[in-house]
Amino acid sequence: MKSVFTLLVIAMSSNFAAAQITGKITDQNSKEALEYATAALYNKETGKLVTGVVTEQNGEFLIKGIKAGDYKLEASFMGYKTQNILDIKIPKKNAFVDLGTIELSINSSELDAVVLTGEAATVVHKIDRQVFDTDKFQNSQGGSAVDVIKNLPSVSVGAEGNINVRGSNSFAVLLNGKPTQGDAASILAQLPANALEKVELITAPSAKYDSEGAGGILNIITKKGAVNGDYLQVNVRGGLPAIQDYDTKEYPHRYGADVTYNTRTDNWNFSVGASYQRNDISGRREGGLDIINEANNTHRYLPSDGERSFDDVSYNARFTVDYTPNDADEFTLGLYGGKKKKDRLADIYYDNYTVPAVGSGAKTNEFAYYNHNLRTRKGDFALASFDYAHKFEDKSKLAASVLYEYTFLGGPTENDNVSDIDYTEVYQQEKNTNDNPLNGVRFNLDYKWKPMSFGTIETGYQFRHLDHTGDFTYERKNVTLGDTQFNPVPEFSSDIALKRTIHAAYAQISGGKEKWNYAAGVRAESMDREYKEKLASDTNKNTYKYDYFKLFPSASLQYKVNDKTNVKAAYSKRVQRTTTFKMNSFAEREHSEVYEQGDNELKPEFIDLVELGINKRFKGGNSIYATAYFRHTKNVINRVNALVYEDGNTDGDNNSVTNPNPVVNDSILNRVYSNVGKSNAVGIELGATFKPSKNWTNFIGANIYNYAIDGALSFDHRNGKGERIYDINSESTIYSFNVNSTYSFWENASIQFALNYISDRNTAMGEDSRFYTPNLTFKKSFMDDRLMATLQWQNIDMGLLKSNEQRISTWRPDEFYTTTNYVYEVDIVSLNLTYTFNKFKNKSKFIDSEFGKSEF
Repeated sequence: MKSVFTLLVIAMSSNFAAAQITGKITDQNSKEALEYATAALYNKETGKLVTGVVTEQNGEFLIKGIKAGDYKLEASFMGYKTQNILDIKIPKKNAFVDLGTIELSINSSELDAVVLTGEAATVVHKIDRQVFDTDKFQNSQGGSAVDVIKNLPSVSVGAEGNINVRGSNSFAVLLNGKPTQGDAASILAQLPANALEKVELITAPSAKYDSEGAGGILNIITKKGAVNGDYLQVNVRGGLPAIQDYDTKEYPHRYGADVTYNTRTDNWNFSVGASYQRNDISGRREGGLDIINEANNTHRYLPSDGERSFDDVSYNARFTVDYTPNDADEFTLGLYGGKKKKDRLADIYYDNYTVPAVGSGAKTNEFAYYNHNLRTRKGDFALASFDYAHKFEDKSKLAASVLYEYTFLGGPTENDNVSDIDYTEVYQQEKNTNDNPLNGVRFNLDYKWKPMSFGTIETGYQFRHLDHTGDFTYERKNVTLGDTQFNPVPEFSSDIALKRTIHAAYAQISGGKEKWNYAAGVRAESMDREYKEKLASDTNKNTYKYDYFKLFPSASLQYKVNDKTNVKAAYSKRVQRTTTFKMNSFAEREHSEVYEQGDNELKPEFIDLVELGINKRFKGGNSIYATAYFRHTKNVINRVNALVYEDGNTDGDNNSVTNPNPVVNDSILNRVYSNVGKSNAVGIELGATFKPSKNWTNFIGANIYNYAIDGALSFDHRNGKGERIYDINSESTIYSFNVNSTYSFWENASIQFALNYISDRNTAMGEDSRFYTPNLTFKKSFMDDRLMATLQWQNIDMGLLKSNEQRISTWRPDEFYTTTNYVYEVDIVSLNLTYTFNKFKNKSKFIDSEFGKSEF
């Protein structure tokens, strides 16, 4: 035993005494670090490979265990020219050789577009992600990050702004590698597209990332440079008058401006930015509801038609300062403040009537009315973060980060039912108000080191705490009793409180040798969730607790077949935690015929993902890739129509809890967020770049998958019918594709056609129809590229294509059928102007809301 111990000590001592070689590999033009570039060390005399490693995220590499001798190093990365360092001398075992920065240039023989037009590749593939160049998507200029990411092959955006990655609407968002939380559309909608440089799509994230997100992670990289000096960018956007008339009460306004200023010295980096955006959208809603009453053998119909438009205003200010006193330490302070308000106006005409289920009997119980429904969502965001990082002499790194966020959310929903002839004759007035402040804290501690030549070890700990309370008041003006003011309805008013604490720790090893790259790790996560709610009429709150401790393993492997072909495989386990909004079980008036509520015992989704992919490059900048994937989800969360209120009376019984919308209509759907079972998605993602000529570049991405939901929904009806069980069994094949075709007239002008399309797709209780948006963009630069003008024609329709239009239908046999067609504004024309001073010197980076936007 003693001899074994002695041998171990000798082996360890010899390893630490061996020589080390370090360096950093970057892009020659942008000076950006190249992650997963290869550093291969060869014996200079024999030419044989000694060892090889891949670079870290910051482009650095460290080769250990080198014996004394003469060597040469080969630095390479896909799409770049190989760089050789020919004369490396190791005089003794414990020598430390720093090769400094090794700059790689684009390989012109493989990327003709870069040489001829100054373009970079649309997509670059790495072991765990796809990296997209946002400048390729001209139709997004002047818009938000949503307009950028909808062009990615895996991403589709529906008429209501719902974002899906590989068919899943649950995914995480990182901003410059830092975690955010919650509703992606709300987060991405506040990020100006002009400020984005790249988008990284990480479909099978490793253990070092937060475990949230069924569809993986979108990492948004803002523009930055690498030299000292001042940087200023000003972007102004204005929309031309609306072409189509939707008979809306207010004219849609579309304009905005954002500015970013950054100054950098050797030790300091100051960034300040501000943005104001208004992006109104006109439209209409055409709906129909059929309630089947088996007892009376009748159908109750509720056709509807009217305005559905959005007024969307957001503005914010950002400030960040970096201080780097030396090569080893970096301090960062970030501040953010912003406001967002979104009004959804749905002023709709309804016509209620009943007909026999069999035959052609006359209409009975007819009642027509006009419904004014205005839902306002407001959010005030204020947050601060502090980051510290220290790099040790052996190139290991310790990083710590703390973030605090306070967000105040609120906004009323007005619902007025009046005569469709005389608007002053009021049948019913109701109002939801809510104030729900949120406090969030996040702390991260990460350590990375390279203890051996074949890999890098990363470990870390994360703490997250969310405290979200809410006061939801449901008020009604009982006009039949002569009320002149709103009075609370205790049965539908509530107080809620959610506290969620998460502790997570991870360990991961990554590296590579010769043609292989790998990463494997595990994340241990403990979550404690306590949700309390009570009716306004109750004294005590009901408490609902949910806890778990789970391991989230991940692994990825990539093999370089040759200089142009890579294959990879990956596995990742994920979770999608629910928001407070989806847990609030007290109904909110969404429309005249719809109440919306959550589930106070809603469980998070747990996801297992496996994928296998290949990518291949050809001459002339052409390339193709394909990734097959399988995703299994447990506790699928869907929004379903689970309950129909039925009364059949028109007697003005406004006191009825079972029918809180009397007189006007006797059929109300209860829309509920609920766990509906499990789902499987099996699909393939395809992408291709091809250049028919030197001035014409095309990028096409497609996603085809089979999606199946299997489970059941149990709901306790409030109208006295007791518990009802809904079987969930839905399956369909879904496809989507995104096309970008760009033609360059000369060096500073181009035109681009873009098409985003998604087919019909199944839901737990119905189907969403196809949805597509064609766009055309003309772009020209002036003043040595400092001034950029972008003219956009979005949602091309011309009265022929039915663009930007989507029908959403749900049904239950022998109970109800509801369908709604959302028709949103088309043929939108806008002009975006961007002026940049010292465009290659931007090092700005900003923080963003992590907790609050998930609840907006």
